[in-house]
Amino acid sequence: MTFLAAEGAQNPLIPDMTELVVGILCFLIVFGFLGKKLLPNIQKTLEERHDAIEGGLERAAEAQAEANQTLEQYKAQLAEARHEAARLRQEATEQGATIIQQMREEGQRQREEIVAAGHTQIEVDRKAAAVALRQDVGKLATELAGKLVGESLEDHARQSRTIDRFLDQLEGSAANVEATR
Repeated sequence: MTFLAAEGAQNPLIPDMTELVVGILCFLIVFGFLGKKLLPNIQKTLEERHDAIEGGLERAAEAQAEANQTLEQYKAQLAEARHEAARLRQEATEQGATIIQQMREEGQRQREEIVAAGHTQIEVDRKAAAVALRQDVGKLATELAGKLVGESLEDHARQSRTIDRFLDQLEGSAANVEATR
């Protein structure tokens, strides 16, 4: 029994009461220290990490959404600018066509004025030439007739009537020739 008594005092399965109390107190102190100091710091670090990771993703998503909104605004402004440029090109084309049409009309009007002035000038020149020609032809015809007849045909009234009749016949035959063309 001595063996059992010696064993009972030294049994490793049954700790000494003072060691048990000291161990429990140390455990409670360490657990209390971990609970009061270390665990809140660990929790705080984990929350910061979570905020950094998840918050960064949320901020990135918000930034992406804002960038997409800005891109859509840019695209809308670009489309509006393109539409405005197309409208301005169309207006410029229409204005150019209007100016060209006005210039054509002005050119046509000026051409008609020049042609009318030319016709008027030709008519005036033709009449002046006809008058000069009548005088010259009349004088030459009178001289020639006087030489052929042998007497002077200086009667001016008779000369004028004869010359006018001859030139009228000449103009009439010229008008008939032009009409047949």
